Amino acid sequence: MNWLDPRADEQITLIEKEDIKKFRDFELKRVSWRTARHAIKFSRLVFKSAKEDGKYHEDNPAAGVKIRERDQVIKRRAFTIPEVRPILETADAEWRSLVYFGLYTGQRIGDLARLTWQNVDLDRKEIRFVTRKTNRQMIIPIVKPLRKQIEKLPAGDDPHQPLHPRAFASVQKSGEVNTLSRQFYELLADAGLVPQKDHSRLETAPGRDGRRRMTETSFHSLRHTATSLMRNAGVSESVVMDIIGHDSAAMSAHYTHVDEDTKRAALSKMPAI
Repeated sequence: MNWLDPRADEQITLIEKEDIKKFRDFELKRVSWRTARHAIKFSRLVFKSAKEDGKYHEDNPAAGVKIRERDQVIKRRAFTIPEVRPILETADAEWRSLVYFGLYTGQRIGDLARLTWQNVDLDRKEIRFVTRKTNRQMIIPIVKPLRKQIEKLPAGDDPHQPLHPRAFASVQKSGEVNTLSRQFYELLADAGLVPQKDHSRLETAPGRDGRRRMTETSFHSLRHTATSLMRNAGVSESVVMDIIGHDSAAMSAHYTHVDEDTKRAALSKMPAI
């Protein structure tokens, strides 16, 4: 109604699909894509309810007006090797370890944060876990640079002890990785790879529905980096996909099983940072 302003008092039948699209575009500049999508879904329900009440007899103008996340989210890119080095130099011990794990396994921050010692088999030189997003059983060979990092971690007698205690506690508390993502952004800022956030503007910044500033790099970029390094080393796409873990079970079915020796050879081609 606020957006319509002078037209707000007109008949509802005068609202057309083009108006809904313009309202969508307006919202996308003002708030997050999730909030804009919610506004469109709500508008759709308003017209549907009006029609059911007999107060509206036209086609629903909000029907078919959609907002897709991929249209609004900046595409992530891989880190370059010169970018990885200052991250490692700036990070504390736990974050340095998480970066090594991200680079040499290509896995998501949430899965890495939840790893415990029972997921690590140094005798077999592999990490085993089930991904949270795709529920896929992963077997990742441990290559030399990652093993050196693992051997630096304090290990106790409890197999349920997390490899990265602070990160583990964070995801266990909230069930989300938002805090870890924010911390990694701050690490990137300290390393000079992204702008520092201006905390002095917090009072005037938009709320949780506000449009967030997106960057091309995040922890997920390490996943792209691992993929790029293996592909640049000549590793076949099917082997890379098996190591990284494809999001789609249907797509993964197109690839044959990749044995552990092949995956280990692939990961060993990645450079020691």
